[in-house]
Amino acid sequence: MALTESIMEELGQTAPAFELPIANPSVDDRAGDTRALSDFDDAEALVIVFMCNHCPYVQHIEDALVDVARSYQARGVQFVGICSNDPEQYPQDNFEAMAQRAEAHNYSFPYLHDPTQAVAKAYGAVCTPDIFVYDADRTLVYRGRFDETSPKRGGAAHGGDLKAALDDLLETGTVSADQKPSMGCNIKWAPGNAPA
Repeated sequence: MALTESIMEELGQTAPAFELPIANPSVDDRAGDTRALSDFDDAEALVIVFMCNHCPYVQHIEDALVDVARSYQARGVQFVGICSNDPEQYPQDNFEAMAQRAEAHNYSFPYLHDPTQAVAKAYGAVCTPDIFVYDADRTLVYRGRFDETSPKRGGAAHGGDLKAALDDLLETGTVSADQKPSMGCNIKWAPGNAPA
């Protein structure tokens, strides 16, 4: 496990388009085996979380993330989880394992598979979890940590940083620029596929 911080992409960028296989299609009432960025056009805000099954940093926040997602979904915020880890080297993160994880932890949001890792590269994701928040126009307004806790620092995950950003966005339309990087395991790139 290589401890990695998010690279804090420049705010103001537009969310890159994607269409990816969904591991838990029963989570919503949409047809088909994929979900695309455009499927969430009606959401007031969009939270993209690059995550995986086996990372202890994701496991540390997982149940709190599900709780935060449920709370803010009621306020018009769409959450999407994306797993970009190479399933050949890390079979615990393969598509079937993703479906099992989503069911076991009652994910209330789509859990998508990025098998080519192109979506992670497009978003500038480098670690799990890596969190990106977009406003109604799909402009990047927040990228950073879930909260200050971690498996090493201790404490119960609560999502304070993410919740503060979402509250600001929903109530004022802006988010404070004082944002701290996320930290976790590096994305497990396929051989020869790591970003330059």
